[in-house]
Amino acid sequence: MTVPKDHPRYRSLVTREKLADMVGRGIVDPTGLISHGRGEAFDYLMGERSIVPALKSEKAAAAFLLNASKPVVCVNGNAAALGAKELIGVAEEVNARIEVNIFHRTEERMNLIIDHMESEGATDVLGREPDARIPGLASDRALCTREGIFGSDVILVPIEDGDRAEALAAMGKTVISIDLNPLSRTSRMATVSISDEMNRALANIREFAKELKGQKTQIAEIIKGYDNRATRRDTVTSICEALMAEFEEHEENGRT
Repeated sequence: MTVPKDHPRYRSLVTREKLADMVGRGIVDPTGLISHGRGEAFDYLMGERSIVPALKSEKAAAAFLLNASKPVVCVNGNAAALGAKELIGVAEEVNARIEVNIFHRTEERMNLIIDHMESEGATDVLGREPDARIPGLASDRALCTREGIFGSDVILVPIEDGDRAEALAAMGKTVISIDLNPLSRTSRMATVSISDEMNRALANIREFAKELKGQKTQIAEIIKGYDNRATRRDTVTSICEALMAEFEEHEENGRT
């Protein structure tokens, strides 16, 4: 399908077509389409932009990643399909390893996702040969590597499962989530919850990392002063205020 560039939902429709194509290639599981649609609804409510609370979380994410001893960027099918280059860019900026970890796991699908990441420029992607398990998880998402997820101290998990976010937090890891829903279990369990579209969030994290690199005092201050619960509350408030403003605008237009 060719999406007309003047369509008001052009970017959204192109993303959907890309995901559908990736389902056909075996990189995205069909259930990933449902996950994407759920997140896209929240993005619409936020005005499809990085709101102030998201920017605050993205700056904190950059600080935590730069301060980490063993940072890891985790990748699933949706993330690889929608932002492979952006994920690689963040990993390179903060000197993090990349590991593929998926719920609907087969050897074939793991190879497809890792091959896709490598075709986009990633090197030494972990995940093909797991040698550890995340405690408390019964699903195949428990499978991981000691060199990557299991041994990490800070982990970036875009488009995440709530149960794994909770299990990683229980291991004492700093979990940075990218989940448009500020009320999800992932957002509630994470150390830093970013409610933003994944590629916008990754671009912002990378830019903040460039600014903060080498600024040890500023990094420490950001980490010390970050309050995830307050930021999530501000996100919900921003959504409510945006909805009311939209409602009032339509009401006003309807009277004129």
